[in-house]
This record gives sequence, structure tokens and C-alpha cells, in this order.
Amino acid sequence: MSDPQQFASDNYSGICPEAWAAMAAANQGQAPAYGEDEWTARASDAFRVQFETACEVFFVFNGTAANSLALASLCQSYHSVICTASSHVETDECGAPEFFSNGSKLLVAPSADGKLMPQAIRAIATNRNDIHFPKPRVVTITQPTETGQVYSLAELRAISACCRELGLSLHMDGARFANACASLGCSPADMTWRAGVDVLCFGGTKNGMAVGEAILFFNGKLAEDFDYRCKQAGQLASKMRFLSASWVGMLETGAWLRNAAHGNACAARLARQIGGLPGVEILFPVEANAVFVLMSDTKLDALRDRGWRFYTFIGGGARFMFAWDSSPQRVDELAADIRQIASGAGEAGHE
Repeated sequence: MSDPQQFASDNYSGICPEAWAAMAAANQGQAPAYGEDEWTARASDAFRVQFETACEVFFVFNGTAANSLALASLCQSYHSVICTASSHVETDECGAPEFFSNGSKLLVAPSADGKLMPQAIRAIATNRNDIHFPKPRVVTITQPTETGQVYSLAELRAISACCRELGLSLHMDGARFANACASLGCSPADMTWRAGVDVLCFGGTKNGMAVGEAILFFNGKLAEDFDYRCKQAGQLASKMRFLSASWVGMLETGAWLRNAAHGNACAARLARQIGGLPGVEILFPVEANAVFVLMSDTKLDALRDRGWRFYTFIGGGARFMFAWDSSPQRVDELAADIRQIASGAGEAGHE
């Protein structure tokens, strides 16, 4: 019997039916290896349809590899990458972007809400231009941000305009890209290449797949020899069809967007029920599938005593993430426990 559903991470979720069915269909007989199979071609074409452009598409195992290899393709070792202090590439990838780029430095911008805006980009990019400083070459933003907020299309266009003015490439970490699309109700094209994004890392794992991320280059010149980079990094799957088939199931059925919309709705459901409670603060606007809840340490301990798991590494609040399989009833149970604890009932656990 499985444990009660938790919302500590959207990585806790299982594989959605559409991804599972596609993997099962790909598991019939043999297929050419190393991406020469029909599933990989079909998935690549499905991305081109969704994004309405002839982008170059690559498949890797996880988000760290996707971000790190994409950034490395945009930099030389003496270059630098501008990001926020809370960005995943800065805080949670164990130096992989620096490692795979042979030393490109991350230049960190402070940000209260996790967004990287043009004024911060310009301040860092123009701070120094002497040969002793790593030359700024790339800007990376996360959509949605690590605080669960979504860049508007206008904000994205302003960022890309700033990048073009300063001669910088623009990379988007889209670990939860689908959630941003669902939140804004816009097309993937509008949120990427039409807004000036050069490279997107599109997350599948958090959206219902077992494993796998896609890297989309909207400027083909930037993708030159990227397949060699993937191979060298151990990211070329021999049985590639099992990475790419899930994308066929997700993209061709529309599950990628339905899954994200459900996760977003569950986040909004929790926020509606606990907003305004005494001693409970929702730290950031709930715009995607994340809710950050600030309570006293005593109240957080009481929530843990009731069996809830969560992380507090961003902003000091409890982070709750919602996925394609999040149960609305279980969301209501979490809200009920928070309400009881906020009212002072049973802070040491169930009464």
C-alpha cells in the first residue's frame, strides 16, 4: 500500500497515462539505436509543430544536463552567464554549468522575487569590460521562476531586447515550461522564439514523464555539433526511443498542457483555502504549480507531525508543488491541516 500523497515535489509523481502508453508502444520489437528511430523523428517533428518553427531538437536524461550543456554551447570558458541568485543553475546543479563549459562563470543578480529583469542584466553586463573580467555572453531565466512566478510576454520581450542590445544570448530554463504556458494561456512560440529566446530547455519529468528533457535551439547555428556535446557528456541514450516516445505521447495528445493546467489549478485551490489565515503568509504570487507558505517554526513542525513533507530552502517557507496526478481531495486535506494549525488546534499533532 502506498503512502498518502505528498506535495514536496512534482518529481514525486508517477508517469502519466499518455507517456506510459507511448513508451509501451515503442517497446514493440526492435528499433535503430542512438536516435535513428522513428519515435525520435516523430517527437522532434511534434515539437516543431507545437512551436511553429523548424527548431533543432535534442533529448537528454535530466534538467541539469539540459541546462548545463545548453549554456556550454553558448559560451567559451572565458565567458560568463548572468542569472538570479535563486536560479537552479546557481543553487542546485552542483557546478555542472561551470564544469561543462570548462569554467564559464555565473554572475549572480540579486532578486527579491526570483525574476531577472533588464535593469539587473544591464548593471552586471556593463559593470566591467576589461580583460581581467569574464565577458558576459549569456542570460538565463527560469520560466516559471524558482518562486513559482511567471514572466509575462511583455517581460520576456523586454529581457530579450536588452540581450540583443548588449550582444547576449538568451536561454530559458523551462523545467516547468508547460505550467507557464498553461498560466499565460499563450502558445509555446509566443513565449520563446517570438519573444526572443534563443534556446529552451523543456522539462518533461515534472510534467508526467518518467525521465527526459528536450533542448530546443531556435537559432540553428547555435546547435552546431551539439550532438557531439551530448555524447561526450554521457547524454546520448543508446535506446533513445524510450526518451523520445514519451514526448510523442505528451505532445500529440495535448497531455503536456492538460497536466500543467491541473497542477496549476491544485496550487490555486490550496492558495484560496489558506490565504488570509492568521500566522500564515503566502510568500509569492501563485501563478503556476507552486505555493510557498510562511509560518512559524512551531507551526511548520506541527505540519510535519501530521505527516506532511515539504522543503523550506527558498525564502524559508514551506514549498508545496502540484503535479498532473495531484488529488484535489488531498489538497483539501492539506488546507484543512494548515487551517487547524493556524487556529492553534493540535499544533503538536492530531488531537
